[in-house]
Order: sequence, then C-alpha cells, then structure tokens
Amino acid sequence: MTTTEIAELPAIERTVRSGEFDLAVYEYGDPAAETVVLVHGWPDTHHLWDAVVPRLARRFHVVAYDTRGHGRSTRTRRTADFRLDRLAADFYAVADAVSPDRPVHVLAHDWGSVQVWEAVCEPRAATRVASFTSVSGPNLDHIGKWIRNRLARPTPRNVWQPFTQLLSSAYTFFFMTPGLPRAAFGLAGTERVWQRVVSIMNETAPSNVRLGPTFRADIVDGLLIYRANIVQRMLAPRERHTEVPVQLIVAGRDVAVRPAGFDDEHKWTGRLWRRDVPAGHWMPFSHPELLATATTELIDTLGGSAAPRTLRRAEVGRTGRPFDDQLVVITGAGSGIGRATALALARRGAEIVVSDIDLAAAKETAELIAAEHGVAHAYPLDVADEDEMRAHAATVLETHGVPDILINNAGIGQAGGFFETSAAEFDRVMRINLGGVLNGCRAFGPAMAERGLGGHIVNLSSMAAYSPQQGFSAYSTSKSAVFMFSDCLRAEVAGRGISVHTICPGIVHTDIVRRTRFSGVSPEEEQRKQERYDSLYRMRRYGPEKVAERIVRAIEGNRSVVPVTPEAHLQYHFGRLAPAVVRFLAARVKLT
Repeated sequence: MTTTEIAELPAIERTVRSGEFDLAVYEYGDPAAETVVLVHGWPDTHHLWDAVVPRLARRFHVVAYDTRGHGRSTRTRRTADFRLDRLAADFYAVADAVSPDRPVHVLAHDWGSVQVWEAVCEPRAATRVASFTSVSGPNLDHIGKWIRNRLARPTPRNVWQPFTQLLSSAYTFFFMTPGLPRAAFGLAGTERVWQRVVSIMNETAPSNVRLGPTFRADIVDGLLIYRANIVQRMLAPRERHTEVPVQLIVAGRDVAVRPAGFDDEHKWTGRLWRRDVPAGHWMPFSHPELLATATTELIDTLGGSAAPRTLRRAEVGRTGRPFDDQLVVITGAGSGIGRATALALARRGAEIVVSDIDLAAAKETAELIAAEHGVAHAYPLDVADEDEMRAHAATVLETHGVPDILINNAGIGQAGGFFETSAAEFDRVMRINLGGVLNGCRAFGPAMAERGLGGHIVNLSSMAAYSPQQGFSAYSTSKSAVFMFSDCLRAEVAGRGISVHTICPGIVHTDIVRRTRFSGVSPEEEQRKQERYDSLYRMRRYGPEKVAERIVRAIEGNRSVVPVTPEAHLQYHFGRLAPAVVRFLAARVKLT
C-alpha cells in the first residue's frame, strides 16, 4: 500500500485483484464509517472525483478506483475485456475488498454508472449494495426496452424521443468503428483540448476538469467499451430489475443521454428518486457539491433520518399537491398581492417564509396560512436595507433551507409631478421598489444558483414599467428598472436552471393604492386623492387574489413576462407596436 493525497486529504492506495486484472483503488476517510464507492466512466480515472471526495470523506469511508483499462489499473486492448458483466465483477471485487462485512453505497458516472447498473441488477446486489446514485449513465437494457416500447406505440412524441436519443448517441457509431477513433483521439485528444471541450459543455472552468496522468492512453484504450456492449444491448435488451434503492441525477443538457430516456426507469426499480439538474454531462466537475449532497441525503434517509425536502419531492411515484415540499420566500407578504400569493402557494402545498416591514401583518398572513393547515414563518424585514436583507437570508437559509421560489413583491406607490417630487421621495421609491428586488436577488440568488437544482425568481414590476405617464415618474422609473433588471438576470441565471418571471399588474385594488404618497399637495389633498383612487380601483373589481393566480401559473408554465389584467396586456403589446402613439397620449393625458 502507498499513501497519496487529494487536496491535502490523505488516501491509502491498494491493489484489488479481479480475475487477471489488478485494479488501482484509493481509500479516503474513516475506514469504520459507511463506505461509498465512486465509479468513473470514459475517458476518466478516479481523478474524476477529486472535487467530490473531500465533501464525502468528512463523514464516509470513500473509495474510488480506476476501472480496468484506465489509470493505474491493468490495461488491455481486447474488446471482450470491457463487457459489462466483467466490469460488474470488478465492482464487486472492489466492494468485497474495501467493505467485506457491510453493503456499500455507490455514486457512479457515465460508463461507471452503466456498469454499476449491470451490477445492481444481479441477485447478490441485495446484500452488497445499499444504495446507488446514478449520474448520466443509463442501464443499456432499460434504454433498449424504452426505445422498443416507444416505437411500439408510434405517436409523434414516442417517435421523436427515441429519434433525438439516437441523434445524441450518433457519436457512438464513430467510436465503434475499427481504428479510426483511436487514430483521431491519438492525434487530437490532448489534455488541453479535452478540458476545453468539457468546460464548454458543462459551463465550468477548465481548471475544474481534472484528468489523470494516463489520459492520452485512457481516451483511446477505453473506446473499446462502446464496441463491447452497445450493439448487443440495443438489439437484444434483457428484462433487468433491481431492488437496490436508486437515485437518478439527470442532466438536462446532457449531449449524450437525453432525459426522456429515464422516464420508464420506475418499471425496473423497487425504490426510485429522480433529480433533474440543469447541467451538462460531466457533473462531477461542474456540480461536485450537489452530487455529494444528493448522495448523503439518500444515505441518511435510508438510514432512518427524516427525508429532506429536496429528496422527498424527487421520489418517483409520490403523489401530492403541485408545490409540495417546496420552500417559498415572499417579501411584502403582510397584505395585498404578497399575502394572496402566499395563501395561493400554501394551498398548493408550499412552505412559506413571509416577511414584511410590518411584523404584525406578516404574522397575520402566517396565521391565515396555518388556519388552512399550511406551514408559514413570519419575519420583519425592510427590503431597502441591504444589511437587513442579508441577515434575513442568512437566517432563512440556516433555519429553513434554500428557497425553491423567491418572490420579490414588496413595494410602495408614489404619485406627483417630477418637479414636485423631492430627491428624498424619489430615492425612497427607488430604494424600496428597485432596491428591494436587487437586495432579495443578491441575498438569496447565489444559494439558489450554487445548489444546482434550479428554481424560480418572481419580481413584481408593473404595467407602469412600459406605460409613460404624467405624475408617476418615480414609480414608473422604479418598475421599469425592475423590468429591465429581470431581463438581464434571466439571461445570467438561465444556465443554472433558474427562471425569472416579471409580473406586470395593471389596475389592481390593493393596500398600496390607499397608501400611495402624492407629492406637492397638502396632507388633506393627499388623503382625498388616496380615497378617490382607492374607490376607483375598488370599482375595477380586480383583487390581488387574481394576480396571485397569475403568478402561480407563470411559475408552473415557466412564463417570463406576465402582464396581468386586460389593460396591462393591451398596453404591453400596443406599446411595442406603436410606441410613438403611446408617447403622444402620455403628453396629453394626465391621470393624477
């Protein structure tokens, strides 16, 4: 045995014999802890897991090994040596050597996952494998069955899905041709080129793509795994079942394996969880924290701990309400649209964190949710205060977890001519209406992005964002800024699977109307205007609960820009078709 290190984490290297092959095995962490075996695919070695190992080794006995033909394991150029049954035998040889008395948990990627699928469908898996987290690697028999089942019922969808999978897998036919791929990769398959390709496919830095010192040999020798297995499994797929608990980590942007190919997996597994992740094929490089967390959550749950929210909603076959096991954070939820949205999502199963500058109002919203058997938590919050928002986010993340949905709703009204609106009044509107949205996204957004499971950010803008009008310069400017900020943020976080929804209500009767401040008038005149517009908005008969329903539908339908009310729709489209007319009317019609 020899000692090696990953990021200053000591490891024990040993050799495990499997038939005529010596497998290089690397062990980390406490040998007395539960064992997690990591299995890599093509063209990687155990270095694929360099960023994952330290995150798991804090609690587990972590074992990674170079599969046959790769790294420091015995090399071979015989196609038959790469058959899945032989690779599965290697896996069991490693498991028996590193954990002879207890079953192991497995995290596997790409062809590593394919070979572990072969192993867990064998009878001995019941006593040797405690759980299997599969990343971007299907069971080839299951894929073959899935294609046949779809084509047996040739609807457009059932034909399209296998067709797109075959297109995604077209490269494998090149890989199976004799001689040509070995020559091509021998010339062009350099470490630098491969790191650049993988980094682009996975939107991660090239430095995150860890390759072993034998990469140039692995990328050509490992190609035989394609010729050894694909054709026979596609032409004659077997009926293969497993009772091992399986967790699928499905990459939404995987260029090799389409997500639809896993849709029938419940037919062949006893217990199944599925997490769809907005990521590329090589998640061990781009999402090591997610893989370590997902693996740990499954292990802990199978060990008797309460399942975390993210794992509960990943369980396949579980029925419930549309927003069950989702955490929603809503600002300005003490009244109006915020309260109505909190109630609407709570009725659909979500757990709600409500905040408002008026704590009593936030508590009232939470009590209304509790009265309907929902779960809500109330907090005081001034969204204009960045430090307060950051402290609030830290408390929520620590106490309740990362939100799945963030709704930046808090806002105020302001009316009056620009010259009558003081700098302090204008600034106040911008700090709350725009600054509150910025602070919310800045405080919660990074945690949502880093978690890697996607999510939704809902920003409340207004029809005023695209409706120039006299007397609303501060309010319209703040809402227009929210509109454009949302467009920019949407572009930035799209690669993280986070959707940004811009909600643009029109004439809606909420408390914001009677609380709107009017610049340049006496207190008595301000009160008269507030009462007048509150009465007019009430006559419109369009309440906040209707906006809440549109917000829910925007999240469910993944809509980006949502004008609410007929006049908001009309103005949105008319303003784009005839902006000069809109400006002409704005100069001649005064509403305040």
